[in-house]
Amino acid sequence: MASFPDSVNENDIEKAKFIGELLVPTAPFDQKSGCETWTVAFAPDGSYFAWSQGHRVVSLIPWTKCLKSFSVGHGGEITNPTSPRHFSRHSSKGGSVIPVAGEPPEHTIDCGDIVWGLAFGSSLPEKQSRCINIEWHHFRFQDQLLLATGLSNGRIKIWDVYTGTLLLNLMDHTDIVRDLTFAPDGSLMLVSASTDKTLRVWDLKDDGNMVKVLRGHQNRVYSSAFSPDSSILCSVGAGKAVLLWNMDRYTLIRRLEGHHNDVVSCEFSPDGALLATASYDTRVIVWDHQKGSVLLELGHLFPPPSPIFAGGANDRWVRSVSFCADGRHIASVADDRLVRFWSMEERAPQAVASLPNGLCCAFSTTGSVLAAGTCDGSVHFWECPGSIASLQHLCRMALRRVKTTQQVEVLPIPMPLRDFLTYRVI
Repeated sequence: MASFPDSVNENDIEKAKFIGELLVPTAPFDQKSGCETWTVAFAPDGSYFAWSQGHRVVSLIPWTKCLKSFSVGHGGEITNPTSPRHFSRHSSKGGSVIPVAGEPPEHTIDCGDIVWGLAFGSSLPEKQSRCINIEWHHFRFQDQLLLATGLSNGRIKIWDVYTGTLLLNLMDHTDIVRDLTFAPDGSLMLVSASTDKTLRVWDLKDDGNMVKVLRGHQNRVYSSAFSPDSSILCSVGAGKAVLLWNMDRYTLIRRLEGHHNDVVSCEFSPDGALLATASYDTRVIVWDHQKGSVLLELGHLFPPPSPIFAGGANDRWVRSVSFCADGRHIASVADDRLVRFWSMEERAPQAVASLPNGLCCAFSTTGSVLAAGTCDGSVHFWECPGSIASLQHLCRMALRRVKTTQQVEVLPIPMPLRDFLTYRVI
């Protein structure tokens, strides 16, 4: 068994540039609460980075502060890639680290239980709550940046990022809240995925009222993701499940069939045309979700396991997948101690990096840096190789943001161009 196909020379694959890491505090903690970094997240505006550093603690760090410590410029470019830095967080209790003048505050939050899910949310004034009696609302979210944390006890806690204070405590799940995602449209609609087999939709502009329970999974739900226009939700879970939901009507659109084991991570491309899912069957699948078809399979084990053997335990389980902001690159974390950077035009990884015990990954808002969390609570950072998109690809992304696959297929244009716009050239 191998991590790469026979046609690929492992020595020819580029090594991703490691630029730094966040280390867990050295102060003693309650060891019963676990030390894993189950999730990492970047604020939509790129102002903050959050990581669940284990032991019930979440750290909120201004992203510019991380960039400076890693010798990375404000635009995300690496200024000294040969000198990776180790940025240790020493605060062991909930509270704030006093910032320098003009710098956003840094916070260390004790959530009271193991943190499984993290998500940033920000409000747009024009996006009103669906609730009618808005005059009775206790909260008036205007220019606040919020952080949602999903806990092992089934609770969801909502924090003000700028002050580190607890705003809401949402209680309805009966088991671990594995994942959280905010609608990108600024409506402050929050979706939580839980091992209690349900997804729940919360309206934070309605003081955190739960507006809908989505039932369709027969087993644990591990992750969910909104399409960029907030109209579609993908949810994935145990039993090979990949479900698509209409978030205007809260109805099930379809199930995507193709994985052979539990599906644990999902994300839409920035233009909304593609969907990537990661599974314990050793594969990442890139879908045209509008047609329910498989466009690309990114394998992490060769030869690939048959459906029967892919349903069992193996050392190539894919833990997480993330789309780069350029729409051309995907990163994946697997149990074979590697992070892979994939180009959408290639079947083999463009670059790899060593990552023992990786659990999760996420690209920065600009897409130039990948963050990955580990079992020991630390976070590692790499520069994304070749993250500058061509003008041709940017034009495709611009079109695909506003047109579905079905609409593109009927355009009176040459077939090669149509294939390019529908990602058939992958």
